[in-house]
Amino acid sequence: MLKGRLQLFQESIYFDLLEKNVTELEGVKEWRSIFKTTGKDPNRYRHSAEALYRRIAKQNYIQSIHSAIDLNNFFSLEYQIPIGVYDSDKLIGNVFIKIGEESEEYTGLNGRTNNLANLIISADEQGPFGSPFIDSERTAITEKTTNALQIIYLRPSASPEDKQKMTESLMNMFIQIHGGTGTYRMIGC
Repeated sequence: MLKGRLQLFQESIYFDLLEKNVTELEGVKEWRSIFKTTGKDPNRYRHSAEALYRRIAKQNYIQSIHSAIDLNNFFSLEYQIPIGVYDSDKLIGNVFIKIGEESEEYTGLNGRTNNLANLIISADEQGPFGSPFIDSERTAITEKTTNALQIIYLRPSASPEDKQKMTESLMNMFIQIHGGTGTYRMIGC
């Protein structure tokens, strides 16, 4: 079901993008502004939601990987926001969000070493593992993942009610598809 919905949704987005530029989308525009504010050039470093939209605009549709990533991609496209999903059994200690420093880097899911200076990053006691730009290989989920952490980089302009509704909706759909239990909490920066 999810796989089919994701494909149809991408095709619908493609036709919408024939009439406008990706950077005109409100969520994309807002996250580009956030990157600029933290000191990262949004023309060179595109947040993950924008990268998805740009692929779709070229009819380079996102292929199904597995249900956890497919669900994140679906919600990311629906709300025009970056969302990360991580294998929480690979995390060490507390998780926190901060601005990356010049010396921080990791091997990303793109297979390259990614410098995290001036990016919003998620880190644990071992170091950075995710960002709205690209996530690390270290905490990547697989079909064997049994405990997951999702980080939703909500749009600051969204109302508290809309943020909560979207977060709860993603959690509920994740549980509906994968089983198990879940909780969420909202934090601000």
